[in-house]
Amino acid sequence: MKACVFQLQYSNDLSYSDKFFDERIKMLDECTKDCDIIVMPEYSDVPCAVTTADELMHYHNKYIDTLLTKCAETAVRCEAIVFVNALCEVDGKMRNTTYAFDKNGMLAGKYYKTHIPPGEKSLGVDYEYTQKTDNTYVLEIDGVRYGFLTCYDFYFYEAFPQLARSNVDVIIGCSLQRSDSHDALEIMCRFLAYNTNAYVLRSSVSFDENATVCGASMIVTPEGKVLANMKGKYGKCYAEIDPHKKYYKAAGFGRGLAAHHEYIEEGRNPWQYRPAGSGICQNDNSIPYPRLCAHRGFNTIAPENSMPAFGAAVALGAAEIEFDLWSTKDGKLVSTHDSTLDRISDGSGYVWKYTYEELLQFDFGAKHSEGKFKGLKIATFEEILQKFACRCIMNIHVKIWDEDFEDNMIDEIVSLIKKYNCEKHVYFMTTNDKILKTLKKDVPEINICVGHDGDRPYEIVNRAIEIGAQKVQLYKPFFNQEMIDKAHEHGIICNVFYADDTDEAKRYLEMGIDTILTNDYQTISTATGLK
Repeated sequence: MKACVFQLQYSNDLSYSDKFFDERIKMLDECTKDCDIIVMPEYSDVPCAVTTADELMHYHNKYIDTLLTKCAETAVRCEAIVFVNALCEVDGKMRNTTYAFDKNGMLAGKYYKTHIPPGEKSLGVDYEYTQKTDNTYVLEIDGVRYGFLTCYDFYFYEAFPQLARSNVDVIIGCSLQRSDSHDALEIMCRFLAYNTNAYVLRSSVSFDENATVCGASMIVTPEGKVLANMKGKYGKCYAEIDPHKKYYKAAGFGRGLAAHHEYIEEGRNPWQYRPAGSGICQNDNSIPYPRLCAHRGFNTIAPENSMPAFGAAVALGAAEIEFDLWSTKDGKLVSTHDSTLDRISDGSGYVWKYTYEELLQFDFGAKHSEGKFKGLKIATFEEILQKFACRCIMNIHVKIWDEDFEDNMIDEIVSLIKKYNCEKHVYFMTTNDKILKTLKKDVPEINICVGHDGDRPYEIVNRAIEIGAQKVQLYKPFFNQEMIDKAHEHGIICNVFYADDTDEAKRYLEMGIDTILTNDYQTISTATGLK
């Protein structure tokens, strides 16, 4: 098969739009039957750089019909498969889409870009679909399996193993990348090809034929050999490819041959890496409101602050869980609400007067349910992170900060959160304003929530404004509509503790509460429709 990759001229000056669009139509007309695959760049319907949503839609509307019609005609005339990227309306919103036309000029499939950068979002390009779990898109045409990455997608190396496991033959890369060097772009494409055992056909744009950034449309083999790299040049590049030809190497010294990804999979230890996969949820700044927060986990069916309670809430889809942290005598962070053991275990006395090993001797499940949870052990902070990091938002009530312990363990707590790479999936809640100010200054990447102070209950919003906190956790009945409205005026999220009654929960939502803490997660979720 002969692959043809376009590299189109591009400019920040919109006055060139008609000229540059006419050039791409001319390039399609110049394609001949010796081309079996034709690949065009990202946003082929928008020939020059735009800065507003109105400009984006103006040029899309102006050119899209002509572009798609010409691509379909070219596919028929050349008996080739044509890939072109442009906007596409889906459910009333515009998506970044790679269209595939088969040799009959029929639309064979569409790939929607997986990763939408901030610049595109600011132009009104849809990204909501990317926040949902989906399978890797593979399109098979005439026995060849095509995978897709569009521009920004190339940077997400964690996607490469899934493309490899999908057994793709060719990866279509429509791009508009305008800042990386030719060398960097070549490294990325070679790395992609080698890791997926597939050909990479990357099509992009160029500002200047003599530039060393942007451009770099290329064709790369599965072993990482570059067959063509246009660097800054305008026009097309060609190469003969055999999409069914794979690259196999020795899978370790003295062993048989295997694809690179097969060799890697044999020894992969995913628990060593940052969280990844379909269980990962959006971060705290992205999940929409209103939400529910499973207070101490789903503690009406399992012991509070326990792994079963957290697991039940997460399995049911809870956006958030809440739990409390104390430290043991030997500095181990453990999750329990009370400062003493009497109510929730068969032990007695203060948590911090025991070592962790001593706490393990107590039963933290029997008082909830003798038959089901007898023998349950206290959960550590690290155990919670190991199991649930990035699978929900964690509202962490650090009780040692409320009590103003001499050793506040901030460094240890933050270090564990960073170890499990979940800074954007947690937030700290405490009544201690001094600690909150320290956190705001030293770890601004982690959100903070101002807790209820019984000595000045109605000042909570003012405290949050002064500190610069992202959230407040209101405590019934010490709040009113005026406080909620004031918080929202300052961009502050309002939690409320708590609602287990469905009517009460609905009333809080009518007042504008953003997150409702509840002990009875499933009941309130069913009644409100929230997660």
